[in-house]
Amino acid sequence: MFKEFRNFAVYRLSRDMDIDAETLAPALPEFKFSPCGSQDMAGTGFVSPLGTDMLYFEASGFISLTFQREKKLLPGHVLKKALNEKISKLESDQGRKLKKTEKDALRDEVLHALLPRAFTATEKTQIIYSTKSQLLFINTGARKSEDALALLRKALGSLPVVPLTIESPIELTLTEWVRNDAPPAGYTLGEKADLKAILEDGGCAKLSKQDLSSDEVKTMIAAGKLITKLALCTDRVNFSIDDSAMFSGVKFADELVDQNSDIESEDVLQRQSADIILLAGELDSIVSNIVDALGGEAKR
Repeated sequence: MFKEFRNFAVYRLSRDMDIDAETLAPALPEFKFSPCGSQDMAGTGFVSPLGTDMLYFEASGFISLTFQREKKLLPGHVLKKALNEKISKLESDQGRKLKKTEKDALRDEVLHALLPRAFTATEKTQIIYSTKSQLLFINTGARKSEDALALLRKALGSLPVVPLTIESPIELTLTEWVRNDAPPAGYTLGEKADLKAILEDGGCAKLSKQDLSSDEVKTMIAAGKLITKLALCTDRVNFSIDDSAMFSGVKFADELVDQNSDIESEDVLQRQSADIILLAGELDSIVSNIVDALGGEAKR
């Protein structure tokens, strides 16, 4: 579970709404995941986060959901080759060139013929909702997050969420932390950062395994570059945050990941449940602390 949140986006519930067992239990079954049909390009739906019959997990003020997508893998060159072979045969048999509309119709015909034999790929998106902070944590980027949120919105009838937004420009605060070698209390600077010039033609830089307190970095800042992504470390977690409040490269300390290791290995369900609660609490804490350090959320 901890490894699944290497990257995550954060969304704020923009108005009061009950998201709990009472609303989820009757709403989710209609949107339960079912595999792709023979002629489907993709299939989506919710699956149990614990591998049980329940499509959600609720405990200690947190709710966990798992959105699953299955899609057919049909490479473009495979479709193109099969289509060209079909077109060539028909043009040879009929002694004429096919019209564009005929080729388009053939493409659909070839596609439907290939779909049942296509391989499939499955990916899961984890959603954790904190009833206390009214934040949603989704272990993927913004574009894929929208797919999961759209289905949850459809299931609940409404889901008023907006991306986490900070009152002050994040890149200005990150730049000041590095310029002054003064990250917020409890944090140390990591060894990675992205910089971008204020002027369009001023260039950009990606730093890795770099001492961010060095004169070299300060010179780039003095020349007009801003920190748009910065690695930060605590004794519990390392991560990077960028100027859109996306978290990436998240790595939890081994001591934290192994905190529930005293649970009997045979009791998989109890261990998974405990890990979800532990992870959710950490995500809530990470975001709350970094938002405060950055100057607070934008006023709604």
